[in-house]
Amino acid sequence: MRCETKCGNRWFLRAREVEIHATILIYMFQSGIAVLRLPRVAAQYFGTNGWIAVIIVSLIVTFNIMLIGLVYRLGQGRSVFDIVEQSIPKFLAFPVYIALAIVWALIGCLVSKEYVLIFQMFSFPTSPPMALKLLMDILVIMLISKGLYVIAKAGTIFFWLIIWMMVLFFFFVGDMEWARYTPFIFKDGGNMIQGVISLFGAFLGYELSLFLFPYADKRTKLMKAVFIGNVIATIVYLVTCIVSFGFYSLDQLKLILYPVIDLMSYIKFPFVQRVENLLYGFFMFTTLFSTVMYVWAAKEALFRIFKRAKPGVIEFCILAVAYFIAFIPDVIGEVREWLRTLAFLEIGIAFGLPIILILILLLQRMKGGMARG
Repeated sequence: MRCETKCGNRWFLRAREVEIHATILIYMFQSGIAVLRLPRVAAQYFGTNGWIAVIIVSLIVTFNIMLIGLVYRLGQGRSVFDIVEQSIPKFLAFPVYIALAIVWALIGCLVSKEYVLIFQMFSFPTSPPMALKLLMDILVIMLISKGLYVIAKAGTIFFWLIIWMMVLFFFFVGDMEWARYTPFIFKDGGNMIQGVISLFGAFLGYELSLFLFPYADKRTKLMKAVFIGNVIATIVYLVTCIVSFGFYSLDQLKLILYPVIDLMSYIKFPFVQRVENLLYGFFMFTTLFSTVMYVWAAKEALFRIFKRAKPGVIEFCILAVAYFIAFIPDVIGEVREWLRTLAFLEIGIAFGLPIILILILLLQRMKGGMARG
């Protein structure tokens, strides 16, 4: 058995501790640099009071989590791969694993590249972006090699390093104009369907909880942790958008590429200049963790095919291939286009995979009942 599974067994010691780590883990799955542009997306596609769309999308995510919870209950905590391979031949399942691994590896890779390009734009305009990304990938491989238990512990540390930033929004309460929260809802917006997809991309990551099933025992309320993690992400996104809609006018929000970074620039401390650069650096933790978890999920899928691979080899190969693919989109606009396409595919995976698994589990139950009869 792999070292990661042995490390994961340490989760069984304290169910309450596991639930806390799992909750933070799910939040860290979802959080990322998408929050930097979230108010602009809400304003652009939904118009006035576009922050309400965050609640709507969160409810859709909650429904999706309910589907994942049904898989967990019907499968009795079994691994997703065990469920699939019990009913589907491996020669049919393996191409699906490869396709999933490709999507997840590219999402993780391009999320980190988008962060690097933004960071370069604000702080290191003369530095080669792929050199900065290489440094992040080294951190990713170092963290993944430690196994899921250490990843969860690191996620908890990263969580407390960034969640305090929510306090900074109190700086803007006095400058918010309440007249900007007009009685009109979703006026002067755009294509709302495209807007829902764009906002949904900021919530993605919770679907990876499907692969946590083998690491939680019956004492652990895993799905409760997933729900709470999504609630925390929703609160963070909602507060961010509400403050932005009160601080900026609708037209300003539509024009500002990264409203949250602009908000940070208004914060002044007597002992620090360019506070936004310092605060933006903290977003590296969420970006790093998003990359780690998507690469980890890709590794989990490929390990079912290459079970004899030595520890660390699959992760290294995934990051190496994804790193060279990341050279293709060389400007931030192209990176966002790639991520938009990948987010659309991942939304399909987030809903489609649980539905397929539920159907497989129901068929397995029917066959089991027929065999007993």
